[in-house]
Amino acid sequence: MAEIKAADVAKLRKMTGAGMMDCKAALAESNGDFDEAIDILRKKGQKVAAKRADRDATEGAVIAKVSADGKNGVLIVLNSETDFVAKNDDFVKFAHDIANTALAVNADSLESLKAAAYKNDTIEDEVTNQTGVIGEKIDLSVLLTIKGEKVIAYIHPGNKLAALVAFNKADFDEQVAKDVVMQVAAMNPVSLDENDVPQEIIDKEIEIGTELAINEGKPRDMAEKIAKGRLQKFFKESTLYNQQFVKDNKLTIKEYIKSIDKNLEITGFRRFTLNV
Repeated sequence: MAEIKAADVAKLRKMTGAGMMDCKAALAESNGDFDEAIDILRKKGQKVAAKRADRDATEGAVIAKVSADGKNGVLIVLNSETDFVAKNDDFVKFAHDIANTALAVNADSLESLKAAAYKNDTIEDEVTNQTGVIGEKIDLSVLLTIKGEKVIAYIHPGNKLAALVAFNKADFDEQVAKDVVMQVAAMNPVSLDENDVPQEIIDKEIEIGTELAINEGKPRDMAEKIAKGRLQKFFKESTLYNQQFVKDNKLTIKEYIKSIDKNLEITGFRRFTLNV
C-alpha cells in the first residue's frame, strides 16, 4: 500500500476542492493514483447528488455578466440548499465561472451550457462534483441571454437579484445604462411597454379588476369597463417605458432616455430574483 503523504492530500484537495479526509481516503483507495482518486471522488459526488436529488435547492447565486465587446449578456442561477453555501466564496466563484463559460461558448440554452467544457469536465459534471464536495444539492437552473448594441448587467449585493438591459446604440453615457438596469432591478417591470405584455397577464388583470369592481357594488358590464380602465394604470406601473423614473418621478423611463438621445431605445431586458 502506497504511503499517503500530506502534500499529496493537499494537492488532490487543491485539484478537486474535496475535503482533506475525503482526499486522503480516495488516495488510499486508489493506492496513490491521482487520476483514480479523482474518479473515486467524482463517484462519491454522483452518489451524494443522487441521494439529495429530492431535496429543495432554493437558495443560491444569481449572476449576470456581459461579453468583452458589450453586445452579449447572460444571467445564470446556481442553486444550493442553504444560504450558508450560497454565500461561500468558492460557490460564488463557481457561479461566476459558469456565467463566463456561457459567454465564451455563446450558450443559447440551459442544456448547451450544461454540456459546455469546464476544466477537464463539463459544467454539468462539475455541478455534480461540487454536490459531493459541498455535501448538499447544487443545481444550475436558469440561463437567460440577451443581445444588443450595448448590454449592461447589474448584480444586487448578496447575489440574489440580477438584471440585464440591451440598447440599440453603444455610444451614450454609461450612467444612463446603469440607471435603466437599476430601474429594472428595483421596479420589476413585466415587459418593455403595453404592446409586449403577454395576453394571459392582461386577461388576469382584467379578471382581478372586474372582481374588485363587482365587490365594490358595480354591475358586471360596468365592472368590466372599470377593469379596462384600471389596466392603463397597470401598464403605467408595470411596463418599463411607462414607469416613473426612480431618480426623477417627473419623467417616465422612455422620456428619460429620449432626453439623452431621441434615437436611443431599450431593445430588451432580463431579470431574475431569488428569495427577495
